[in-house]
Amino acid sequence: MSIEDDIAFLERVPTLRLLGRTALRILAIGAESRYVHDGEALFHAGDAADGGYVVQEGSFDLRPMGAGGAEIVAGPGTLLGELALLTETSRPATAVAREPSTVIRISRGLFLKMLEGYPDAAHTLREQIAARTTQSMQDMGNIRALLDASEAPR
Repeated sequence: MSIEDDIAFLERVPTLRLLGRTALRILAIGAESRYVHDGEALFHAGDAADGGYVVQEGSFDLRPMGAGGAEIVAGPGTLLGELALLTETSRPATAVAREPSTVIRISRGLFLKMLEGYPDAAHTLREQIAARTTQSMQDMGNIRALLDASEAPR
């Protein structure tokens, strides 16, 4: 794929789309493509996460750490490890290729350097993360209210 193809692909990823084409050009130039065999783990739950992966072709089973978590399937255009692009963290799940797959790896260092060079992109991303955090807090509050109501004596 050409750099232009990679940029066009990254533009289809919701979080990355926010950054704009010029910022995505930096990511496309500095990112690495990786082939993952069917049944091979891309990463394991608990591993240190030093960046994110965008599924380009194929799909992955995401198996959360610990019992009780639902397995999720991630296909093309899915960004795995979004938080790891911004901060030190560990992988909450194991990602195993369901079929021969290709990912684009974006290191945290590359992502943070790109944000330094494109403050408008950094601001847009910050606003999006803040909005999603606010929504998550509201959702948790609504769930708590439902649980409290169901536990109240009748």
